Amino acid sequence: MPNTIRAEKLLAELNRLRQDLDKDPADIEWVTLHHVFCFVSYKTADFQKYLDEEAAKGAFEALE
Repeated sequence: MPNTIRAEKLLAELNRLRQDLDKDPADIEWVTLHHVFCFVSYKTADFQKYLDEEAAKGAFEALE
């Protein structure tokens, strides 16, 4: 069985990275992380489907 990973786990890590930065709408790094986090959060089911497909290919074998 492929090593699965939950979308919520990656979203939590993305949010942690976003919060490590000062909120600065003029900083491309913060803007990128913020909007990617928001978009993926709204599309969690689609993101989980993508992760499941990638897990089947062995993409997460090095984790855990």
